[in-house]
Amino acid sequence: MSTTRKPKKDLTKPYEPTPRERAAKEAYLARQEKAPALRVKVSKKRGKQEVTFDHPDIGVGRYLFMEALGATELDFVADFVGQLINAGSKGEDIDEHAVNFMLAVVKGVEPKDQMEAMLAAQMAAVHMATMTFARRLATVETIDQQDSAERAFNKLTRTFATQMDALKRYRTGGEQKVRVEHVTVNEGGQAIVGNVTHRGRGTQKKSETTS
Repeated sequence: MSTTRKPKKDLTKPYEPTPRERAAKEAYLARQEKAPALRVKVSKKRGKQEVTFDHPDIGVGRYLFMEALGATELDFVADFVGQLINAGSKGEDIDEHAVNFMLAVVKGVEPKDQMEAMLAAQMAAVHMATMTFARRLATVETIDQQDSAERAFNKLTRTFATQMDALKRYRTGGEQKVRVEHVTVNEGGQAIVGNVTHRGRGTQKKSETTS
């Protein structure tokens, strides 16, 4: 009497994303549709490295870069990418991953013009240097090494904060607006109610004054 074994059923089911996970995926795809990723790809031809826009149509990729960088000149885009390559690569080989990371940082800033794009690139470079010294701080072996890495790390983090502040000032034209929502006035006093616009060392414009 012979018996045949029935094949075992595959009880492994594909993972079913939660509603929150599906929403996150859809939101990501929507962002990508609205603002495609900025990427370059590096290839070698006849022993030489060649950098091109990572897009099926190089011409379309170039214009996507111009839009994302707030650029008005093709020459700006070419030199901009070249500068990122120099800043993000070590040695003779181009670090494609590092360059694309810097491009992602620049894209995240959403520059409105070439000046903002340049500042965003500097912020990306400072961030990468900051992380380098953060790693060194974790692997120091002597007090001198620790002091050196700590000084560099602190300078870089302060520089990054200054760059963030510079970007905000540039985008707002140097103006600071304060809105007063609630005011308590003692007898005989005065209060400013409404919007107050501060223009550096100039005067303040008062929308309404009550006494």
